[in-house]
Amino acid sequence: MLKEKNKLVIWPLYIDATKSRAEGRLLSMKDAVKSPALKEIEKAAQELNLNPVVEADKAHPKSWWVVSGRVLVDKKAPKSIIAKQIAQRINKNRGK
Repeated sequence: MLKEKNKLVIWPLYIDATKSRAEGRLLSMKDAVKSPALKEIEKAAQELNLNPVVEADKAHPKSWWVVSGRVLVDKKAPKSIIAKQIAQRINKNRGK
């Protein structure tokens, strides 16, 4: 459980195009990113001025055996909107 009320948790699977909605993906397939790395999420969040904090040793409760890590970001909008902005920024950065 997250103690800070002004932070949101962004798990890589929220924006991962290789995951299903049942596995925890939040975004539509057209908005999602294929296998996002923690570093990519952190960089995108920095570019969006969300003050990211990476916690690489965490595992999502739904797949507790897979230590994927997570990124804490400032809560400046609803989680779905922030996740979409991060995914769009990752796609933009990959396109370079």
